[in-house]
Amino acid sequence: MGNEYSPVELAKGVYWVGVVDWNIRDFHGYVTPKGTTYNAYLIVDEKIALVDTVKSHFAGELIKNIQKIIDPTRIDYVISNHVEMDHSGSLPVIMRLIPDAKLIATKRGKDGLCHHFNGMGCNEWNFEVVETGSELSLGKKTLMFIEATMLHWPDSMHTYIKEDKILLSNDAFGQHIASSHRFNDEVGDVMDAAAEYYANILMPFGSQILNYVDKVGKLGIEIDMIAPCHGVIWRKDPAQIIAAYGRWANAETVPKVLIIYDTMWKSTERMGKAMLDGVRAAGVEVKLLNLKKNDWSAIIKEVLDAPVIAVGSPTLNNGMYPSVAGFLTYLKGLRPKGKKSVAFGSFGWGGGAVKAVENELIAGGFEIMEPGLQIKFRPNKDDFKACYEMGDRLAKIAKISKVK
Repeated sequence: MGNEYSPVELAKGVYWVGVVDWNIRDFHGYVTPKGTTYNAYLIVDEKIALVDTVKSHFAGELIKNIQKIIDPTRIDYVISNHVEMDHSGSLPVIMRLIPDAKLIATKRGKDGLCHHFNGMGCNEWNFEVVETGSELSLGKKTLMFIEATMLHWPDSMHTYIKEDKILLSNDAFGQHIASSHRFNDEVGDVMDAAAEYYANILMPFGSQILNYVDKVGKLGIEIDMIAPCHGVIWRKDPAQIIAAYGRWANAETVPKVLIIYDTMWKSTERMGKAMLDGVRAAGVEVKLLNLKKNDWSAIIKEVLDAPVIAVGSPTLNNGMYPSVAGFLTYLKGLRPKGKKSVAFGSFGWGGGAVKAVENELIAGGFEIMEPGLQIKFRPNKDDFKACYEMGDRLAKIAKISKVK
């Protein structure tokens, strides 16, 4: 078996025993071209605790990893930080191995597990419900539990190993990266991957994230390492990802304009390119993003720190192009904060796309800067001039957008 599946010791008696999913490319609608990991952690002391499990079809690999360290039947506690199936899917298999072990979760976690695994043994599981500040002594090591409500489910919880100053953060601070390496200082572009992860999963929960950061501050805990449930572990400078979450949750931006579009006969694309020229001439970063050529999740990552976006669509059946409609539905669900926008597009005998785009942007919480720009058939010289000038105005707005 390759070393990517070998347990890795994070601190004395604390092990990564998770699995690497090299081939997953769709994570509930979020494109994952680099795969991912399902991280579980084993803490070996006078008592033994397993923190989280893995997706159900990886249960055998999880057990093999544990067996390289201890006999799995020696586990005293299983800690479920989150109900979602990529973390709890192997729980029935694990609990059949250790029916007398205590299963630790929040109250919402217990309720969620019992609903999901109804008829699969949950009635026999020995639950212990914990809340923020609850502690569990394993002997030399003490675990503290921190409720992380809506990071990103109501049941979410983090486990903190006090003596080692390690935060087992479940779905917070993660990335979708499959790698044979386990730590952030061993892998490139981790912060970019973390930004994409945040943008597509945690962006709607900015206020809850700020509350969580404040809660951790009040607990007065020191963090030397952050071990999430996806991707690599923040061993080097874990404060950097906490600071980044603060910026993202506060909706901080940089001067940047995104032109997001699809096109039928290239007219809408030509409009977008003329707008791009206007933005670029004003000295502001700009990206032209075709919805058929770019993964939506990568585009969302760009939206994270962009103050201004322009969305373009040709008219089809008096409405938006299907790809534009789908993207705006996805974007609306993520509820970006403090963004400005404008719509543009082309039409043949009848319009409708630009107004439909505006309506969706408004429903998603975007401020419409000005009436949308639409042209009939192919853009002419005057149309290109209007698009260029709109790009110049977008750039000016991006320059003066307040960084919160």
